[in-house]
Amino acid sequence: MHRWSKLFIPTLREAPTDAEVASHKFLLRAGYIRSSARHYKLPPARQRSLNKIIAIVREEMDKIGQEFYLPAILPRELWEQSGRWSAMGENMFRLKDRKGADLCLGMTMKRS
Repeated sequence: MHRWSKLFIPTLREAPTDAEVASHKFLLRAGYIRSSARHYKLPPARQRSLNKIIAIVREEMDKIGQEFYLPAILPRELWEQSGRWSAMGENMFRLKDRKGADLCLGMTMKRS
């Protein structure tokens, strides 16, 4: 492990003006996340921490046999049932498959 003083941990004295929520300001100022043009990045030390957390959660899930993966690309019909296909507007990433079916990048699902 490197000395703490040699690690790349970018911190800020002031929160960026586009940060509105207190938790967002604290995460940016402490260097836990970096943002630019609505994209968030994790500095290397934070990525390592996140990977360790993921490994711990995966290990515990494997012990009880409960880990599962949800699909990332979902059909339009699921979102229309909850009324969120039109409600999400431009915030939803939409695409069409080779057959012309409407799909979206899944965020959260509200079961009706």
